[in-house]
Amino acid sequence: MEGFKVCKANETIETVVQKNSSLSLLAHGDGVEISIYELHAGVITFLDTFPGGDLLEFYFVLNGIISCNYSEKEENLEPGDYFYAHNLKVPVELKPKTDVRLLHVSSKPLFKYISNNISVMKDILARVELKDSYTHGHGKRVRDVSLAIAKRLGIPSERQEVIAMGALFHDIGKIEIDDSILKKPSRLNREEFEIIKLHPVFGCQMVKGNFLEDTHDIIRHHHERVDGTGYPDGLKGDEISLEARIVAVADSFDAMTSRRPYREAMSCEDALEELKSQSGTLYDSEIVKTLEQCIAEGLI
Repeated sequence: MEGFKVCKANETIETVVQKNSSLSLLAHGDGVEISIYELHAGVITFLDTFPGGDLLEFYFVLNGIISCNYSEKEENLEPGDYFYAHNLKVPVELKPKTDVRLLHVSSKPLFKYISNNISVMKDILARVELKDSYTHGHGKRVRDVSLAIAKRLGIPSERQEVIAMGALFHDIGKIEIDDSILKKPSRLNREEFEIIKLHPVFGCQMVKGNFLEDTHDIIRHHHERVDGTGYPDGLKGDEISLEARIVAVADSFDAMTSRRPYREAMSCEDALEELKSQSGTLYDSEIVKTLEQCIAEGLI
């Protein structure tokens, strides 16, 4: 719309809302967009690179405290502070310490692209939570453990972003598993376990062709084991990507320390000892050692 327009509080052109964030388009013209971006405390997100040419993104902190992790530094920003990115080369991690409202100005029209990604993520998470609420919470915990390990290993930011998203959605293929198997209150028999073993394949297929496509390797291979006894492809050692090996350790650690219908949760110490006993056979020994360091340093 050309000319002059006055808008009242809470009036927006379009808003996309999900459980832990929202994006509201306030104004746009000549390719420039102005939005309000709201994030709940603790939600990890990334300011990403943009392959579509020259881009400037400006963020002004209206309310709350948010940390930016970049170039091995972490900086907390408060109301009145701002940050911007011009042709970003590697992703920057953003983590709100409190609920946060950001004014976002972009030199290119990104709202439809971002809102579509949010809608896809919202739909996937809703389907996961409807199917199995444990899987949703489990994914968030695995994401946080995987990120701690990745940072401790010095993995570049762009790969950390893929690890975070792959860990969060690693079990989405369970949507395709029948409830009688998925929610069985006792251990699975052999036939049922063979069906469960298909969930990495289903999940890999689900992310093909959308913004999560880069996570397909993690989703397919998070149950592979370094001695080749895992599934679905029986990969061994370095045939398994580093990202998938990290998520495999984080996934097993969270599973061990979470209560299941057929067993009590293990303590953090007992779970770590179990992983160490299988280090070099089922799990990557360097990653298990890094997990131990993260726990000792209070990062997990």
